[in-house]
Amino acid sequence: MYIGLDLGTSSLKAVLIDDQQAILADATASLEATRPQAGWSEQGPADWLDAADNAMQALGAQVSLAAVKGIGLSGHMHGATLIDANGKVLRPCILWNDTRSAAEAVELDANPQFRALTGNIVFPGFTAPKLVWVAQHEPDVFAKVAKVLLPKDYLRLWLTGEAVAEMSDAAGTSWLDVGKRDWSDALLAASGMTRAQMPRLVEGSEVSGHIRDALASRWGLPKCVVVAGGGGDNAASAVGVGVVKAGDAFVSLGTSGVLFAASDAYQPDAATAVHTFCHALPDTWHQMGVILAAADALNWFAGISGKPSASLTHELGPLQAPSGTLFLPYLGGERTPHNDAQIRGSFLQLGHDTDHIAMTRAVLEGVTHAIRDSYDALTSTGTRINRLIAVGGGSKSDYWVQAIATSLGMPIELPVAGDFGGAFGAARLGMMAATGAGVEIATPPQIARTIEPDTNLAAAFAQAHARYRASYDALKGLT
Repeated sequence: MYIGLDLGTSSLKAVLIDDQQAILADATASLEATRPQAGWSEQGPADWLDAADNAMQALGAQVSLAAVKGIGLSGHMHGATLIDANGKVLRPCILWNDTRSAAEAVELDANPQFRALTGNIVFPGFTAPKLVWVAQHEPDVFAKVAKVLLPKDYLRLWLTGEAVAEMSDAAGTSWLDVGKRDWSDALLAASGMTRAQMPRLVEGSEVSGHIRDALASRWGLPKCVVVAGGGGDNAASAVGVGVVKAGDAFVSLGTSGVLFAASDAYQPDAATAVHTFCHALPDTWHQMGVILAAADALNWFAGISGKPSASLTHELGPLQAPSGTLFLPYLGGERTPHNDAQIRGSFLQLGHDTDHIAMTRAVLEGVTHAIRDSYDALTSTGTRINRLIAVGGGSKSDYWVQAIATSLGMPIELPVAGDFGGAFGAARLGMMAATGAGVEIATPPQIARTIEPDTNLAAAFAQAHARYRASYDALKGLT
């Protein structure tokens, strides 16, 4: 048996699978982020450990864990977890959606070495500019930093006693030479850091350490259970959904929105604001467009309207052509393709006849247009998408999925009911590390049905997308 732990922003998910990859048990422990100032987003690393302990005990209450051989890890990327020489956490973790270091990101990005070696813009949410911010605003903390760990890697430190990162997550720090799959001493020095402050690197399917005896005893695990390198949340989800070869892709409608395409070559184009990262598997890379608010935008509107998000989407009926009302889903800035931490969301062209149903459609359409932006950015680099699978909570809305299919002009596959996300992908990586299995076990899920684009509405969606792009251009200078 194999366990996958997926450290999300709002919860930690654990799954237990058997040798045939059937899910035997799962558990979830809630987490909360804090926003002490505008643009800030933080989380206490101690909460991650409590959540993992609760989830592991919940698994053990369902099924004996005595036959577990491997554990894989997945987690939200870019977070700066600062550790002193005694292993003590120095401050709350600065999370992926924290934009306080926008000025520092601009400063680092002006150094051409960053784009040349990482293949990416230095985004405000990435780890390196956060450390520059800490150096400037919290110098006493910065002086004590002995190790910088990504969130799931702090979980690993607790599980194994080893300070280790893997390639897919490390690629989002702005310190990794993504082509060479190694830390860059030049980039570290440019942000005031050294290699000694970085964890050891492994591939996601390799052994990173073994579970500590005390935790094995607490949870009923055998001794020496291996812990795999694992993956950043999207790379692990790709392993879970079988997106591991060039031409395969998934669209995720979670808190954020992601269009993720696997690649068998390193082909960056930083100017597009596409993320080009290592995959969680050796000799494989991926590209993704990231929008910061997908289901988060719908949930925000649900809170404003006083109706559950599922209720809002169920009221929509069949797909319609976009109305004149536009929604720009930039509630906390945007990454692909704009790299704009200052832009904020907007409703445009509201009228007396605009009701909550029209506004709900506009929210879904706005996220759809943002995903179309990512699609255009990815394909402009030469990345091909032959097959697209939808995952995440938003994929339960047929209206939303068909809107995206229509905007992109390609069918979207929906898996059978089941969890094929980061926790499942992490469990697969745990299996690889424990058994030596390779990419062949990362098969796509059974497809329940395919949602086709509505060709009759394709032109209307293209016209609405053009208005959407023009609206961003008109509004970006007004922030």
